[in-house]
Amino acid sequence: MRKAFVVVGVVLLAVAVSSWRNVQSFKREDTLSAYGFFVGKLSDLKPAPGVYQYELNTPLFSNYAEKLRFIKLPDGGRAGYSDTAVFELPVGTVLIKNFYYANDFRKPEKGRRILETRLLVHENDGWQAYPYIWNDEQTEAQYDPAGETAQVTYVNQAGKKISTPYVIPNKNQCKGCHIRHSKMVPIGPSARQLNRDITSSAGTQNQLSYWQSLGLLDARSFETSPKLAQWDNTAALLNDRARAYLDANCGHCHSKGGPASTSGLFLDIFESDMSRLGVNKAPVAAGRGTGDLKYDIIPGDPDHSILVFRMKTNDPGIAMPEIGREQIHKEGVALIEEWIRKKTFAKND
Repeated sequence: MRKAFVVVGVVLLAVAVSSWRNVQSFKREDTLSAYGFFVGKLSDLKPAPGVYQYELNTPLFSNYAEKLRFIKLPDGGRAGYSDTAVFELPVGTVLIKNFYYANDFRKPEKGRRILETRLLVHENDGWQAYPYIWNDEQTEAQYDPAGETAQVTYVNQAGKKISTPYVIPNKNQCKGCHIRHSKMVPIGPSARQLNRDITSSAGTQNQLSYWQSLGLLDARSFETSPKLAQWDNTAALLNDRARAYLDANCGHCHSKGGPASTSGLFLDIFESDMSRLGVNKAPVAAGRGTGDLKYDIIPGDPDHSILVFRMKTNDPGIAMPEIGREQIHKEGVALIEEWIRKKTFAKND
C-alpha cells in the first residue's frame, strides 16, 4: 500500500512538473501577429490585455530610430525588484521592442515606418532573442534571424531630409549587448531606468508605482529608489546626464561581467574609480580604434580623448557602440565633449 502511494506521488509530481513546463514554454511564431501581443491594426501597436508599455529614462541610441517597448509577464508573474540590477523577470516573460522612424519628426501625424521588432523571451533554459522584420506595407513582421540592411528616409527635427542605411542585426548579434557573465540577459528594465513619471489611462504617475498597481511588482516604497538622469534634460546636472548616457549606451558592455570587461574601461553608472572610468587611462590594445591617441579620456581635452574619437565616427571597425551606429549621435557626442571639457567626472557641476 505504501509503495502504491509512493508511485502515485511520483506520477502526480511528474504531471505537475510537465504541466508547469508546458505553461512556461514559448512557441516561436513565424509572424509577429500570431502572438496576439497587439490588438486591431498591427502597425498601431495597441497592446492587448496583459501587455504593458514602459519607458526608460535614458535609452540606448539606435541610429536615431524611435522605440516603443512593451512587457508581457506570465499569468501571476511578478518582477523581482533590485536597486542595482535589472529586475528578476520570471520564466515566460516577453520583452517586445519596436524600432521605427517618423516620416517627419516635426509632424507625427504624417505617420511612421516600423522597421523591426525584437522579442527577448525568458525561456526555461534562459533568455532568447527573436528578431522580426516588417514588410513595406506595414501589415506584418516576419521572423528573420539573418537580419538585413534597410534604406530609411525621413525628415528630422531640424527639417532636414535624411537618407541612411539601417542595419537590422541578426539573432547572434543580439548577444553582443545582452551577454553578462556569459549569460544572455535583459538590459533596460531596472529601477534606475524605470523610475520616472509616465502618462497612462490612469493619469500621470510614477512608473514603478504603476507597475505595482498592475501587480507586476511586489508592494514596497519607491521613495529611495535610484533614478537615472535623462541625458537630454538640460536642467539636470551635467555629470548626471553624461554618466547616464554612458551607462545606457556603453555600460552594458563596459562593466564587470560585460563583453568588454577585459578592456578595463568601465562606463556603467556604478563605477567610481576615475582610472577605470577612463580618465588618463591608456587602452589595453592599440590599433585603429585608438586613432593613435594615448588615453581614453584626457581631462579638459575631448579632441584627444579616445572615447570621443570612437563616438565621432561611423566606421564599423572603430565606432562605439558597435550596433545602431550608421549615423553619428551628434547630440550625444556634444554632451560627452562638454563633460570632458569641463572635467565634471567626480563632481556634480
